[in-house]
Amino acid sequence: MLPPFHLAFPVHDLEAARAFYGGALGCPEGRCSASWVDFNFFGHQIVAHLDPGKVAAAAHSNPVDGDHVPVPHFGAVLTLADWEAIAARLTQAGTAFVIPPKVRFRGEAGEQATMFFLDPSGNALELKAMADPAKLFAQA
Repeated sequence: MLPPFHLAFPVHDLEAARAFYGGALGCPEGRCSASWVDFNFFGHQIVAHLDPGKVAAAAHSNPVDGDHVPVPHFGAVLTLADWEAIAARLTQAGTAFVIPPKVRFRGEAGEQATMFFLDPSGNALELKAMADPAKLFAQA
């Protein structure tokens, strides 16, 4: 088992972060204070830190398989079943995707289901599922 990673990131509103990460994504809340909230992000620890001056900036993007992928972004690699369930839940909730749920690199070693979206503070996230999880780090 891989050790969990830890990521701290800025948000402009902790209640909006709670609704998004805890509600829309289903990530259980951990410890918290008046200025930060921990979430169990698919087995990893992410911490939303209050930064009232955080303004969603236009993200830079790089071309990847015909899409403009936002940089920076963070996310998780899920099982295909979990990815499909979250994609359906976010789609039904009317999520404004940066890149809607799709399969990229079809037929290649890196074939994956992927989607990109923003949290309420403008942080870009990617959730993906590999067609063959053993090929997560495979080179073309």
